This record gives sequence, C-alpha cells and structure tokens, in this order.
Amino acid sequence: MIFPRMRARRGTMRALLGAAVVATALLPVPCAFAEGGTGSAAASPPPPQADPASPALGFRGPDTAIVVLGYGLLPDGGMRPELLARLHAGFAQALLAPASPVIVTGGNPRNGVTEAQAMARWLIAHGIPAERIVVEPDAASTAQNAAHSARIMRDIGARDAVVVTSADHIDRALRDFLGAGVDVVATVTPDQVPMPASPFGTPA
Repeated sequence: MIFPRMRARRGTMRALLGAAVVATALLPVPCAFAEGGTGSAAASPPPPQADPASPALGFRGPDTAIVVLGYGLLPDGGMRPELLARLHAGFAQALLAPASPVIVTGGNPRNGVTEAQAMARWLIAHGIPAERIVVEPDAASTAQNAAHSARIMRDIGARDAVVVTSADHIDRALRDFLGAGVDVVATVTPDQVPMPASPFGTPA
C-alpha cells in the first residue's frame, strides 16, 4: 500500500527528474506558428508574433504565467489525445519554469468534469504542485480562454504569459490573447517538446 504522502514524494521526485532530463536535452526552439487559414498570404496580414528573441520552451520567473488551453472532452469526461498532447507541452514548460504559475483554462463540462479540472488533475498526478495551478473552468471559446486568463493574471500579479496549445490553433489563440491585453512572450506546441520529455508526460 502506498500512502498519499509517499505518492506525493514520488510525484515530486519524478517531476524533478523530468526537469533535469528536459533541461539537459533541450536546445533553444524558436516560436512556431501554424500557417492555417484561408486565402493567400498577400490577402491576409501576417500572424501576430510573440517576442522573437525568446525561445518557446525555457526558464521563466514567477511573473510569467504558463497558460494551457483546453480541448473538448470525451462524453465520459476523459481527455482526447489532442488535449493530452497540449498537457505534455505545458508539463515540459512547467518543469523548466518551476517558479511560474500554471493556468489551465477550459469549461465545456462532460460527465460533470470541465476541461480545466481534467487538466489540473493530470498535472497534479504527474508531480506539479497543486498550489502552482490555477483552474479556470468557465471558458467556452478561445476568446473566453484569453479574457478569463487575463483576469486571473491580473489577480495573481503575472505580467506576461507563455501560451500552450496545438500548432494549428496558435494563430487564433495568439490573436485572442493579445486582444485581451495579455503580453505573450512565447508560445509552446506539442511539436516543440523534445523526445526526452515524453516519458514524464505519460500516465502513471
């Protein structure tokens, strides 16, 4: 039998080991933006960009929030592969920036569970301290993800954010967060997470 305290210690050790492996293997990765959308490049403005001088995955301080965007749950409240992939990316960033608060945002409940609640449970189960995680369980769209996260950031004193979502969703998310007044210093997609981080993002 494993007591809760022993489980917590095991999760913390796993997270620390994951941070060491990721930090050792990680090379700076520039922010990546999907080219989604319709029409020609000449007909539409270039996508907004986060600070090009800062790598997507990297060390951040307590003034920078890590914001992981939700994705629709299964009818039973389980998480789809798309959301798990976003969590892998957010988990890697959380390991590399242990002082940063983590905001998980998403409503749309299924079987009594919201996207944000499911994400928070997963992160805690993988060793991210519960006190680092802020749950935003009401957003039903990307625009609401941005607006609600901006409010939370003001409340907790975060000045800027690393936004974590899928590569084909980055452009829209970035526009909405900038529109909500959030200073986005970097973005993270599952494609940017190094392979050594993968074992630390799989279910226990």
